[in-house]
Amino acid sequence: MKTISQIMIREWKRIFSIPNFYVILLVIPPIIFLFYGFIYQKQFAKELPMAVWDEDQSQVSRMLTDMMEHNEFIQFTQTVHSNAEIEKLMQEGKIFGAVHFPKNMESDVKKNHQSNITLYTNGAYLVPAKMIYKGAAEVIIKGGLAVVLQKAEKQGMSAEKANTLIQPIKLNTTTLYNPDFNYQMYLTPGLITVGLQMALVVASVLILNLEFRRNTIDELFKISTSSSQIVVGKMLAHLCISWILFVLVAYVVFPVYELGKPKTDFNFFLIYTLMSLACIGIGMMLSAISNNLLFVTDVALFFTSPAFVFSGFTFPRWAMPWYDRFYADIMPYTHFLDGFIKLYFMELPLSYATPEIFKLLVFIGITFPLSIVFFQKKVNQYLKENRV
Repeated sequence: MKTISQIMIREWKRIFSIPNFYVILLVIPPIIFLFYGFIYQKQFAKELPMAVWDEDQSQVSRMLTDMMEHNEFIQFTQTVHSNAEIEKLMQEGKIFGAVHFPKNMESDVKKNHQSNITLYTNGAYLVPAKMIYKGAAEVIIKGGLAVVLQKAEKQGMSAEKANTLIQPIKLNTTTLYNPDFNYQMYLTPGLITVGLQMALVVASVLILNLEFRRNTIDELFKISTSSSQIVVGKMLAHLCISWILFVLVAYVVFPVYELGKPKTDFNFFLIYTLMSLACIGIGMMLSAISNNLLFVTDVALFFTSPAFVFSGFTFPRWAMPWYDRFYADIMPYTHFLDGFIKLYFMELPLSYATPEIFKLLVFIGITFPLSIVFFQKKVNQYLKENRV
């Protein structure tokens, strides 16, 4: 235990003195964490600019326009008179969508004829397009029902009976866990944690081979030539640094952006610690296998960079091809994220994340033994060559 403690203290000194370590682990992460939160500080995508093309110029079209204007997602900023104008404004980035009320819309409705309102959205901006569609669809459905209801009441039908006849089944929707569609609540925790994974893996690939690169391996061997003691000591040192990052995220960044959920802190800490160990294990395994610093760094970046895309955070994994799902499964962040959503976003008991915890433990149980085996071979080879 004394030997492991000496290795830990030595590794801490290296982390705080070698730029490769302290820049990756202690300088870049806080900047990125605060930057991610700042990007989504507005939290909601509201009042998206739209154009209105009203060929009907009727009471109904004005009523629908006014109702849309009062929707939180929509703000009419342009009046147009053709498809060409709509396309031009979208190309210039001045609007995200438009609505077209055709000629004779009101008269068609009064004659019980169907009238088609056209909603234009810019599919190049997927999220704004969906939000405009959601807001406009709600208004048009309500507005259409209101017109029919008003007509039925004029024909002598009671309001209650007319309402039941027009809308016999009413849909009530309840959105759980992020009911306001808060961008900051949704994206910032995910981006921060994937950034943590990248920092931990990239720093960890330097842990062992940097000793050879900086010619400090003899100094390390004066403390111990046991790869198990070296791996454990260095792992514990980097785990402590990861805990510093956790404190920064959970008790500084999250509270600053009002993302903190104190009830989830212990569960978050537990699954975060397992992800940290899995990331450190992967990095140390790569570091033990190869002394080529550039190669292992490239492998680490190639391995971690797509984590956010493949994790299922923005697109469901079940809809991906099998080889993409396989790639996602060999990244610890994927399993951390599944557990994180359950424990942090949904605030479920720890038992719900048992499958994810088990998978992270598998990463830990495989990578650290392999790190010890590969590095012991290097140690033995180095000692043999230097004796000769």
